[in-house]
Parts: sequence; structure tokens; C-alpha cells
Amino acid sequence: MKLALIYPLAALAEIGGCFAFWAWLKLDRSPVWLIPGVISLIAFAWLLTLVPAETAGRAFAAYGGVYIVASLAWMALVEKTTPDRWDLVGGAVCLIGAGVILLGPRA
Repeated sequence: MKLALIYPLAALAEIGGCFAFWAWLKLDRSPVWLIPGVISLIAFAWLLTLVPAETAGRAFAAYGGVYIVASLAWMALVEKTTPDRWDLVGGAVCLIGAGVILLGPRA
């Protein structure tokens, strides 16, 4: 699976799984929300194992930038809250950092 697909799918799975717990605890939704939440978090963990990196730490660090940008997209699309310019600048900086970590030349 291509990296450009793995990280966004992992982010969607993680955010969706965490949101299920958020909905249960903060929005008084049914505990049934936890079932798809747990399944989603398992999918997230599995997807990260598909990242072609020699160390887990590097794969996870690079994923962090993608997660931040995906979280801002979730905020805009699901929670209907528009990211401000600082959210967007911060997300761009994180995404650039993720690229440097994952794609930088190694000795």
C-alpha cells in the first residue's frame, strides 16, 4: 500500500476511534459507540505497521504531522469549526517536518 494512502487512512482510523470515545464520554452517546471506536483504533495500529520505515519511531514521528493536519480537517468537516490561520500555518509546518523526517537522506 502506498505511503500517501497509509498515513491518511491511519489518521482517519485514529481520529474516528478517538472521537468514538470522546462522543461516549463528553457527548453522552451510548457505550455502543465504543465498539466501532476500538475496531477503528486496531485498524490504525495495523496501518502504521505498513509504513516502509526502518524504525517504528521514525514512522510514528512522521505520522504525527499527518495526524495534525487530519485533525484540523476533522475539526472543519465533522465539527464544523473553521481552522484559523495559526492552525493552518502550524499544520503546514508539521507536515513539512513529517516529510523531512520520513524522506530525508540517510547515511
